[in-house]
Amino acid sequence: RFSGTFVGNAESASPPPAATSPPAVAATLPAVPTIPVVPTIVGVPNTVAESVLNPNEVKPPASGTRKARVLYDYEAADSTELALLADEMITVYSLPGMDPDWLIGERGNQKGKVPVTYLELLS
Repeated sequence: RFSGTFVGNAESASPPPAATSPPAVAATLPAVPTIPVVPTIVGVPNTVAESVLNPNEVKPPASGTRKARVLYDYEAADSTELALLADEMITVYSLPGMDPDWLIGERGNQKGKVPVTYLELLS
């Protein structure tokens, strides 16, 4: 709530004068095609591409895989995630455009997204 005095023009109780319409210059200009612009933020993953990402269909990178120790049990929410058991060792890696809070985890022939906060990344 605002306290204090409102400062305004107390003398004029009439409405403001009607605005005049702009000159019809735009009608004489040639039509310019417009290109739709889709805003993007650098470093923010494309959610459309990520929703299509199926970890079971991706191959690990030639380099960049790491071992990780699982800190807590994790129950997979869907088939794209990998269930984890505390103290197990898995191999993890990241994919371009992937949410930085998640990694792809592999255990034997099982593969899926795993939350980074449940892992202790090793060498």
